[in-house]
Amino acid sequence: MAAPLAYAARTAYSLIATDLDGTLLRGDDTFSDRSLDALARVAAAGARHLVVTGRPAPRVRPLLDRLHSRGLAVCGQGAQLYDAGANRLLWSVTLDRELAETALGKIEAEAGQVYAAVDQDGVDGLTLIEPGYEMPHPTLPALRVASRDDLWCEPISKVLLRHPALSDDELAATARSVVGSLATVTMSGPGTVELQPCGITKATGLALAAEHLGVGPEETVAFGDMPNDIPMFVWAGHGVAMANAHPELKALADEVTTSNEDDGVAVVLERLYP
Repeated sequence: MAAPLAYAARTAYSLIATDLDGTLLRGDDTFSDRSLDALARVAAAGARHLVVTGRPAPRVRPLLDRLHSRGLAVCGQGAQLYDAGANRLLWSVTLDRELAETALGKIEAEAGQVYAAVDQDGVDGLTLIEPGYEMPHPTLPALRVASRDDLWCEPISKVLLRHPALSDDELAATARSVVGSLATVTMSGPGTVELQPCGITKATGLALAAEHLGVGPEETVAFGDMPNDIPMFVWAGHGVAMANAHPELKALADEVTTSNEDDGVAVVLERLYP
């Protein structure tokens, strides 16, 4: 559907689902005071805020602390449902390591060498990067290993890919054309094409979290900026794309707000919770 610049929405929703990078977070990995104030309005109105992010649980925990969140969070592109208060995963799905290696082989047979990283499963899982892989987000901690074989030493939730020449869109399209049912291919940010368990998306984790909270899709408004947010928009009653969002997401959104740097989430929440 078309994405209008303004939308006469209902006055409130029971669940506010927000992506982090490029959406609620600013480029320097901080939350603006305006965004925090808007989320306080949401809480005062009795609604819930749910983080739905591609970051794995260990990389989300410090951000949830800054949000004073002790509830649920959807992490790892929907493969993890994390309970921040208990610091445990209520649910998780891992990517079979043999399938991941096979998928990588198929991608490289089509596109040439790629560089890979993995997020390990669990609340203390590490991000491992092979030689040649550069973290697109330098503030995220990662451990460089000696070879690709070392990536598979523990169960993983996803594989992250970078190509020395192809754009993110080109790499994602190539991966989708050859991976088939081995994994789900997503694009979650600049320099971030990912392989995750087949059939798992942000909507998977969002729907599970909403069920735990007793909330339905029609009571949910979702905010995002990248194609990995598309399943979440399809599931939710209302989808809000950031001004800096990928064109694919904007085309599907119910409305487009201002950018993450211009408090786009807060702009909408201030309207919904005056």
